Amino acid sequence: MSSNLFWWLIAGILITGGSCKEDESTKTAPSPVVNVVSVGKENLPVYSEYVGQTYGLSDITIQPRIEGWITGMYFKEGSLVQKGSLLYTIDDVTTVNQVDEAKAQVASAQTSLVKNKADLDRVRPLTEMNALSLRDLDASVASYEAAKNQVTVAEARLANAKVQLSYFKMTAPITGIIGISKVQVGDYVSRTSLQNGINQMSSLGEVRVRFPVSENDYLVFIRRYKKDPKASNFYSIPVELILGDGTVFGEKGNLQLTNRQIDPTTGSILVQAIFKNEQGILRPGQYVRVRFQTDEFNNAVVVPQQAVNQMQDIYQVFLLTDSNKIKPTIIKTGARVGSNWIVQQGLKEGDKVAILGSRSITPAMVVKPVEMKWDYDSTSKN
Repeated sequence: MSSNLFWWLIAGILITGGSCKEDESTKTAPSPVVNVVSVGKENLPVYSEYVGQTYGLSDITIQPRIEGWITGMYFKEGSLVQKGSLLYTIDDVTTVNQVDEAKAQVASAQTSLVKNKADLDRVRPLTEMNALSLRDLDASVASYEAAKNQVTVAEARLANAKVQLSYFKMTAPITGIIGISKVQVGDYVSRTSLQNGINQMSSLGEVRVRFPVSENDYLVFIRRYKKDPKASNFYSIPVELILGDGTVFGEKGNLQLTNRQIDPTTGSILVQAIFKNEQGILRPGQYVRVRFQTDEFNNAVVVPQQAVNQMQDIYQVFLLTDSNKIKPTIIKTGARVGSNWIVQQGLKEGDKVAILGSRSITPAMVVKPVEMKWDYDSTSKN
């Protein structure tokens, strides 16, 4: 190849490369895709959540009323037992002997009563015939009355002995689930040997949930539900229960009562809700969350939290203009409800707000908006 032809080829390559770069530089960059949401105007319910603990509708401690050796257990631990079912027996030999002794005393007193009644029946007619003195009659009457009193005393002692004997058989005070026994057959028990009793039972057809509410929240709730004629009664508010695994319990409950006083050490008041527990899922001692509506904002202008940028006390959104450009706009926010902001100034219903995140888009750039759907109600639950 001649040297002239070589240089002509090199010149052609340079010219071609230069024209390609010029073509690439003249291409227009595509408009960035931006997610936008429409500003809503809603009646926005406000929900509050509190941490609580579950209790049986009745939680009963099984405590012996006498002392002795456990001679029998007549239930399966952790099972449902019926009211009146036999749970434990305690060695009752000594008390059985006391009952027998009291029966014998009753019999002796009744025999004495019969004898004194017969004596009185003989003395009374003889006294009327003046065969015996009035002193003899008075003595006979006194003996008879004393014998009657002895019968009353003996019968009372027998009744007390039978009551004591009944304590040696411990029966279920309610229908419910019984726990794991703290004693076994052969253990010695007394009224003071175990501080929390030898077992516990819980009625679980319904379950109580107790949770503390701050004094400020309590005052807001009570004032709203007492003064607002459109609001339902405070104690008829439906309450949701959120279990430890994050799932929502299938049955809704109702607020039942509040404690009589504010706890001065915590500044809170204890509130109780009741839930039906037909499937037996709930057990005493579970830590749960309760959630219920505590307020409502009517015709509130709402925007999702992710669309709002906050720098100290300044809140800003990026408003989408009619020309598909981004316009930074300062807004005044009200309360934050769940993952929403209530906007008091700067936005109106129907405005479209861009969600940029960390992206850098200048106001001069034209963007391609993509409408995002969002749910006002579901995000309003804390």
